[in-house]
Amino acid sequence: MTITYEINPPRIPAEQNTLNVLLERIESISTVCDGIHLTDSVLGIPRVSPLDIAKKIRETNQKIKLTCSLRVRDKELNTIERIVKESVGIVDGILILMGDRSNTNNDKTNLVSSQVVTSLNDKGFGEKLELFLSIPATPNFTKIQKKINAKPKGFFTQVVSSKAMVQRMTDYLKPSGFRIIPCLLLPSEKNSKSAEFLKIDWSDYKNNFLEFAQQIHDLAGDILISSPNDFKGAHEILSKLAT
Repeated sequence: MTITYEINPPRIPAEQNTLNVLLERIESISTVCDGIHLTDSVLGIPRVSPLDIAKKIRETNQKIKLTCSLRVRDKELNTIERIVKESVGIVDGILILMGDRSNTNNDKTNLVSSQVVTSLNDKGFGEKLELFLSIPATPNFTKIQKKINAKPKGFFTQVVSSKAMVQRMTDYLKPSGFRIIPCLLLPSEKNSKSAEFLKIDWSDYKNNFLEFAQQIHDLAGDILISSPNDFKGAHEILSKLAT
């Protein structure tokens, strides 16, 4: 049962002041949530390594649950294994995902996320930390069978906008022992461009997001709150969820 907040590390190059502000925000929001999820170069824009941020967090906070994303699109398998090995003891879990295309890096391999999780599990990494894969908000279960066969600990979803979406995933996947971490985008004016970009319709829960988030958490046992442009709003809603 985890309420996690999503953090996007700053773009490279990141000035020390920018990093300090980020770490102050993480310290503040860690008091009202169970976990922090650190993304990896969202939209292919080079950003500070989520593992580097995780190491900084661990200097002052050993208790908060930490997960981070790891792009495979622009990495060789041996590089991925090195990063995962380095992550043991620092983060609790890693979301292995393809990642968005980058303007600066060509795809280095033909790796797919499910193959990477299978390989990491075969080498025993799944016993040292939790390995996750991502699925759409309305998955075709036949098409994601390779991800299911890879036997991750569970699945992070893309942004969901209804209880029915989550019910469908939990009904199908939870009986097999998978964790489901539904992603919710905080409805606020500052996040409206993100909603437009992701084609998210939050009209059904915009005025009762707290209740909606609680319902999704009750259903899945976990939620991931994304609020890329509204930290204050996220802090307020997480404070209410924590009570």
